[in-house]
Amino acid sequence: MATFSFERTAPLPPDEAWRRLTRWERHGDSVPLTRVTVATPGPTGPGTVIVARTGAGPLAFDDTMEVTVWRPPGDGAPGLCRLDKRGRLVRGRAEIEVRPGPGGRARVVWREELDVRLLPALFDGVLARSGRYVFGRTVNRLLRSP
Repeated sequence: MATFSFERTAPLPPDEAWRRLTRWERHGDSVPLTRVTVATPGPTGPGTVIVARTGAGPLAFDDTMEVTVWRPPGDGAPGLCRLDKRGRLVRGRAEIEVRPGPGGRARVVWREELDVRLLPALFDGVLARSGRYVFGRTVNRLLRSP
C-alpha cells in the first residue's frame, strides 16, 4: 500500500477552502482522462458515493469512494472528510483536513493510503510519488479557482 501526504496553505478562510476542495466534480478537471461524478443525491455527508472514472473506452476504470467522515470546519475547529476507496481496482482511504492557519489563512492536509490491485508492492514508492504530484496539483488548482 502506498501512503503519502502533503500540506498546503491558502489565502482563504477555512470554510471557503473546504467548499472548494469538496466540489467533487471539479477534481477531475486537472487529471487527464478523468471524470468525477457524485452517485448519490446531495448534500455531501456520510454515505455519499463519489466515482472517479479514469481512462478511455475499455481501458477505463472506476475509483469508487464513500464519504465515511464529514465534519466541515467551523468555530475555529478543523474540518475533516474521510473517503474510503472501494473500487475493484483502487482501494484505500483519503483524508482531507482543513484547519485555520496563520493570518486567517486555511491550512490543508491531504493524507492518502492507496492500494492498486495487480500492482506489486515494489511500485508503492512510484505510486506514492505520482499520487502526491497528481493530487497536489489538483488541490492547488481547486484552491485557486472559485
